[in-house]
Amino acid sequence: MQGFLTASAAKLPRSPLYTAIRAGWVCSSCKRHGASRLPALSSYQRSFSSSPARTTAAAAPKPYYVTTPIFYVNAAPHVGHLYSMVMADVFKRWEVLKGRQAYLCTGTDEHGMKVQRAAELQEVPPKIFCDSNAETFMDLAQKVNMSNDYFVRTTDPDHREAVEFFWGRLRERGYIYESKHEGWYCVSDEAFYPENMVEKRVDSMTGKPFIASIETGNEVEWTEERNYHFRMTDLKDRLLQFYKENPQWVVPATRMADVVSWVQNNLEDLSVSRPASRLSWGIPVPDDPSQTIYVWVDALINYITKAGYPMWTPGSENALGWPADVHIIGKDIVRFHCVYWPALLLALDLPLPKRILSHGHWLMNSRKMSKSIGNVVNPFFAIDRWGVDTMRYFMIYNGGVSQDSDYDNSFIVDRYKKGLQGGLGGLLNRVTRSKAWNFRSIIEQAHGQVLKPADWKLQHMQAEITELRRATECLSQNTADFFENELNPGRALKEIMEVVFQANRLLQHTEPWNLVKQGEVEAAHQIIYHAAESCRIAGILLQPFMPEKSGRLLDRLGVDQGQRTFDHARFGSDSTYGVSTVPLGEGAQSSLFPPIPAEN
Repeated sequence: MQGFLTASAAKLPRSPLYTAIRAGWVCSSCKRHGASRLPALSSYQRSFSSSPARTTAAAAPKPYYVTTPIFYVNAAPHVGHLYSMVMADVFKRWEVLKGRQAYLCTGTDEHGMKVQRAAELQEVPPKIFCDSNAETFMDLAQKVNMSNDYFVRTTDPDHREAVEFFWGRLRERGYIYESKHEGWYCVSDEAFYPENMVEKRVDSMTGKPFIASIETGNEVEWTEERNYHFRMTDLKDRLLQFYKENPQWVVPATRMADVVSWVQNNLEDLSVSRPASRLSWGIPVPDDPSQTIYVWVDALINYITKAGYPMWTPGSENALGWPADVHIIGKDIVRFHCVYWPALLLALDLPLPKRILSHGHWLMNSRKMSKSIGNVVNPFFAIDRWGVDTMRYFMIYNGGVSQDSDYDNSFIVDRYKKGLQGGLGGLLNRVTRSKAWNFRSIIEQAHGQVLKPADWKLQHMQAEITELRRATECLSQNTADFFENELNPGRALKEIMEVVFQANRLLQHTEPWNLVKQGEVEAAHQIIYHAAESCRIAGILLQPFMPEKSGRLLDRLGVDQGQRTFDHARFGSDSTYGVSTVPLGEGAQSSLFPPIPAEN
């Protein structure tokens, strides 16, 4: 794979603009600082090679890097945006739990026809429109407890300079040419569609006929214009070779197959600019202000903007995480990320992202959420109503990767009552709150002991105890496999919760509180210890999913702050816990997961 990624680009005929980019183009930053032209790449990179910070960073291992798609600011956030944010955050926190430096990038896509038209409808300048809506997405990231390191906006100066530089290198290598373009353009999708991918439809509300994209159902309009094109067809063989060598690059596998099919059957050179007379809100083509860079070329480059591009010195290209370990995207933007983006990177011999996770959509009553239907869920209201960690838990537990998922308040209530209130909260209460035993004493006495059935009652229960112990001992590795091999945090969460449910079943079947009354103290203590270890390890592994609630759970168990890493998620690895650092309280209302108020 490495050899493939670093292979030289095919020698292509130089476009008429090749000379212009070499002779006179200057990036925005250089213009502001008085530079006369963009230096050649080698000297450009050498100019930063003396930085001590970068020299130090070069010796460090590559940090983990995960991204969300950057979200269009033409409309308010919905639960689909929330899902992408939570999923990316869970991946980042998982790596931090394992002791790895990790970066998370999210942000907003602020250019293009959709944003321009939305601003016009509100009769405000596009930048003011974007500032307001970008703030809403920032607020959502904060509200959902997202640990993002970067919030990129495509109107940021550093992003604009990265796009200009990237464009210049494409032109320099002969990948950009000017030509007349005509075809069906969809403003909503910001994409052209070939004739075989559009069809006539009738609006069910108005009865008006229109031409729509078969892929998305959104209206298209016929457009004829002169603009710049990217020689994507020249990269067809390289793309297909990459897919062949990396068959698990896109998750799920069905979408990987769709990507391969698209490149084999539908690949065309890509129109990468729009006339400024039609689209003025965007980054102008360097040296040709009559054209605006296509929004998807602009947007995709955000992933390397915050990874330091183009300020990469030899040996430190990975210092800020590139290539991304995982791009998290919705299934509706697979083609842009899995065809356009790798083609653009291959054109410049830049490393491709390691994997792409494409998740399904959220539906309401089995229908796609739509403002016109009135079934869109406001994520701010949902978090206020159910709590941030309840929403994080629900979205990962119920959210789909291969399939779409239904959103309904009754589903949230069900997950809360069964999984959190009765499952995790019930297990915690049973092992820590009982007056039938001293929790700390049980941890001290049972830690490190070999399970030896002392009498018939323990022998009778030994199989169930042993089964729980085996599941608990395997839990951290199983969870890691779901994260790292399958890119499936939902499966990982279910694995953790199954051990929680199993520990509760052990307590229900054996009733250790009754065993104490009957004088079977040793048997009761063994049962409680195994249940407590399951709860402790589950609490550690749940930190990426529910950072606040899992922290409070570990506080109630008395787990030291320094003993909450992935390495401590092993059976018997901690003998120091057992004394709560916070009041445990009494009754249901003081539980970690109290009953849902009646009005909900």
